[in-house]
Amino acid sequence: MKSTRTLVAVPAMLALALAGCGGSTGTSGGGSTASGSAASGAPTDDSNCADAAVFCIGLVTDTGKVDDKSFNQSAHEGAMAAAEQAKGFYKYVETQDAKDYAANMAQFTNKKYDVVVTVGFLMTDATATAAKGTPTTKFIGVDQFFDPAKVTEKNVTGILFPEDQAGYGAGYLAGLMTKTNKLGQVLGLEIPPVQKFAKGFEAGAKAANPSVSVTTVYHPAGDNAFNDPVWGAGEAKKQLAQGADIIFGAGGNTGNGALQEVAKASGAGTEKFCIGVDTDQWDTVPAAQPCLITSAMKLITEGVTTTILAGKDGDFEGTTTMGKAGLAPYHDFDSVIPADVKTKVEEIVKQMEAGTLKTGVTL
Repeated sequence: MKSTRTLVAVPAMLALALAGCGGSTGTSGGGSTASGSAASGAPTDDSNCADAAVFCIGLVTDTGKVDDKSFNQSAHEGAMAAAEQAKGFYKYVETQDAKDYAANMAQFTNKKYDVVVTVGFLMTDATATAAKGTPTTKFIGVDQFFDPAKVTEKNVTGILFPEDQAGYGAGYLAGLMTKTNKLGQVLGLEIPPVQKFAKGFEAGAKAANPSVSVTTVYHPAGDNAFNDPVWGAGEAKKQLAQGADIIFGAGGNTGNGALQEVAKASGAGTEKFCIGVDTDQWDTVPAAQPCLITSAMKLITEGVTTTILAGKDGDFEGTTTMGKAGLAPYHDFDSVIPADVKTKVEEIVKQMEAGTLKTGVTL
């Protein structure tokens, strides 16, 4: 991980990697869902978070669930891993309405939590405000950029990821694998991290196959943009009917709906394929396995764990922490993907890792 007071381009390692899954749930008042957990030998509740000897980690999702099998779950697992390593206490709150961002973070700051992780681009302003008002708590914003000219507090950092590189690698694979020269993307809300995935995917696909066309659809604005699997399935069904034979689903449960629609389509796994996002969705969305050839991953779990532990040890180095991105293994499709295709994709991955290949994606 690298931190900086200015936003810089940092080549990311696009390594083939695995991601796990897990978690626990419960409910609390205030219209939010919450759960707490502790490592063996660690505090079992947050009654003593103000004690310097007790390390407490809180996580606030945007309007989504920690068990979304994708973005939120990856951050949740990273926070749990940090609590395990630090022998600390961990609790999360699932936001139901964007107006509750501040109140949900306050659930942790009022109890003197050491670190609060906020998950999602849309929480950027609320996170910066909370950090300024609570200098004794460290704040980590996943998919959030804090302008160093405006945010000078040293108790906050945003983790950004090169989604365009992960998207490019996935798109390059899709461009080589398509038989119809028609690809599709079913996406969550049209915000920068999702746009980078989408534009990277299209750029990679066209670099591999100039004849390819890519149909892209974003979910309409709304609190359910990343939690609408029915809409995602419907859009994937439309794209399949239009001839798309590979669909990239990127948008939490919304994207998961698209993946599962492809998985149950006639020809899934032989003529029609899907690509997941954020984590290795082979493990988190088993219903997608019949079509899932890979996932365009943001190594969120690793990034959150590493950044939390860095915050435990002192001030963040900068307002931006650069994470990594990657492509998931091919799993059962390893023998289905031709050897020359795998070789070409691996070469592209190496070039992006080395910084010799640029995706050309700009927002």
